[in-house]
Amino acid sequence: MTDGFFLTDDPWLLLPPAAGGVAQERSLRTALLEAHEFGDLVVQLPTQRPAVLRQVLLPVILDALGRPADEREWVSWFSTGRWSPEQRSRLEAYLDTHRERFDLFDPVQPFGQVGGLRSAKDETKNAALIVATAATGNNVPLFASRTEGDLFSLTPAQAAHWLLHTQCWDTAAIKTGAVGDPKAKAGKTTGNPTGPLGQMGVTLLAGATLFETLLLNLPVGAPPTSADLPQWRRREPTDPRSAGTPRWQERVPDGLLDLWTWQSRRIRLVPKNSGEGLRVARVLVAAGDRMPHAPEIEPHTMWRLEPTGSRSTSKNKGAAAAPRRPLRLQPGKAAWRGLDALLAPERQFREAGEKTSGFATSRLLDQAGALAPDLGEAYPLRVELVGMAYGNQSAVIDDVMFDALPLPLAALDADSDVRSALLEVAEQAEQLATAVNHLSADLRRALGAEPIPWDKGQRPGELVLHALDPLVRQLLAGMRGVQDLERIEAGQLAWEQLAWRRSWEVADRLLQAVPVEAFVGRKVSQGEGKPERTHRVPLAEASFLKRRGEILHRAEAARRSSPHPVGQ
Repeated sequence: MTDGFFLTDDPWLLLPPAAGGVAQERSLRTALLEAHEFGDLVVQLPTQRPAVLRQVLLPVILDALGRPADEREWVSWFSTGRWSPEQRSRLEAYLDTHRERFDLFDPVQPFGQVGGLRSAKDETKNAALIVATAATGNNVPLFASRTEGDLFSLTPAQAAHWLLHTQCWDTAAIKTGAVGDPKAKAGKTTGNPTGPLGQMGVTLLAGATLFETLLLNLPVGAPPTSADLPQWRRREPTDPRSAGTPRWQERVPDGLLDLWTWQSRRIRLVPKNSGEGLRVARVLVAAGDRMPHAPEIEPHTMWRLEPTGSRSTSKNKGAAAAPRRPLRLQPGKAAWRGLDALLAPERQFREAGEKTSGFATSRLLDQAGALAPDLGEAYPLRVELVGMAYGNQSAVIDDVMFDALPLPLAALDADSDVRSALLEVAEQAEQLATAVNHLSADLRRALGAEPIPWDKGQRPGELVLHALDPLVRQLLAGMRGVQDLERIEAGQLAWEQLAWRRSWEVADRLLQAVPVEAFVGRKVSQGEGKPERTHRVPLAEASFLKRRGEILHRAEAARRSSPHPVGQ
C-alpha cells in the first residue's frame, strides 16, 4: 500500500514569482488560483511545458469556467490580471469535486493511467522508458550518462511530468500488449503512431504572468459540448471512449477537452516506498487511442495548406488529400526563418497555388492579432515553438527543438508595415546565406573542386544565418509598439548595415582561405556550342558584392550617398 499523490494539492509544478526569484514547487490548486503571482512554468525539457499546459492546466480551466464566448469577453477576463472572485470560487469547487481523480497513485483510477494495467506475463519496464532524455531500448540520447541497465527512479513530481509528456510525445512503433486489449497480438501492439504533439510544431503564446499565458492559450468560442470531456471524466468502463480501460480506438476528438487530454497511451506507474520516500522505478506503457489526423480545432499549430492540385488525388486509393496539415519544425532552423508561416493570418492566409503550398498561422496567434488594439501594440508577447524530431521509423528521439521569439503584435496584422518589414528582413537573411553559398561554390570551382552539396556537410550560408540570428531577434523586440513608418524604415536600415558587415565577415573568411592558384582561375565547358566559363576569385568576389548590394538595398544606397564610404 502506497500513499497517494494528489496533483490538486501536492506540490509538483515548479513556478517562479512573476517579479523574479527562485522557483518553488506548487500544487495545481495554488498554480491556478494564484496564477497572477507566478511567471513561466519551469520544466526539465521544453516539450514538457505544452504537455502540462494541455493535459492539465488548460483543460481544468475550460471544464470549470468554460471559455470566453468572443474576443470582447476574453478582454474582460484578461484585463483584470487575475481570476475574479466568482471564477476563483468555481475553480476551487471544481478541484474539490474531482480531487480523487487527480491522485497519481489511486489503485483503481490513477490520474492519466489505467488502474491494474498489466501484460500477459506481468512484466514492467524501467521507469526510464517514459523519460525522453534517458537511454532505453534503441532510444539512446547523445552523450547519455546512463544505460538501460541502470536503476532509475522518479519522484512523484517527476513521474507526473513524464507521464504527461509520454501522452503527448511518445515514440512510435511496438508497445507492450495489455491484458484486456482486444487488438493486442502475441503480447504486443504494432503500428502505434507517435504522441499527437510529435506530429506537429507546437506554437505556444507566453505573457508576463502564468495567468496571462493561460488566457493567451485559451481560444474563444462556444462552451464544450456534453460529449467533450477531459480524460479524468471519461473513466467508466461502459463508456466506449473510456480512458480507464486497456481498450483503445482510432477516432477524432470530440472537442478541445478531449483533444488536450488525449490518451495516446495506456500507462501504469508502479510506485513503491523507499528510503527516500515514494518513488516510481517501474512502468508499463501500452497502446492508446489513435488520432487519424490533427483536427481543425487544434489551436497550437501552424498549418501548411496543400497545393490545390494535390487535393483531388492521393496515394491512398484516390482519396482526396487533406487541405491542411500541421507544420513541423526543422532541426537547427531558427523560428524567425519561418515568419512567413508564423505571420500568415487565418483570416487572410497565403493561398496555396496549383503546385505551391500556402500557410496559415495558429488559431491562437490569429486571435492575439485581433486582440492587439486591446492588449496594446507594445505588449510583450513571446511565441514559443516546440517540436521533436524522430528517427528510425519514429521509434527513437533524434532531437528536441525549442525556440522563443519576442513578437510585435502589429506583425500579426496582414496589412501592417511592421509585418512587411519583418518578412522582408527574414527573406534578406535567407538571400544573404544563398549569396555566400554561391560565393563558396564559385571559389571551389576556381580551384577545380565541386561545390558543397546542399544536403551534405555545412555550407557557409549557415554561418551567415547564425551571425544574423541575434540581429533579427533584436529587431523583433525593437519593433514592439512601433507604428510610425519612418521609425520602421530606420530600423530596417540599421538592420541592413549590421547585416552588411556580418555577411562580409563570413565571405571574407572564405576569400582569405583561397590559395593563390585560384586567382588564375579555371575555364569550364558549358556544353557543345556554348562558350567556356571562367571561374576566378575576383569574379566570384565581384558577383557576391553586387548581389549583397541588391539584397541590402537601403544599406547600399546609404553607402553610396556617404561622402566617405569605407570598406566592404
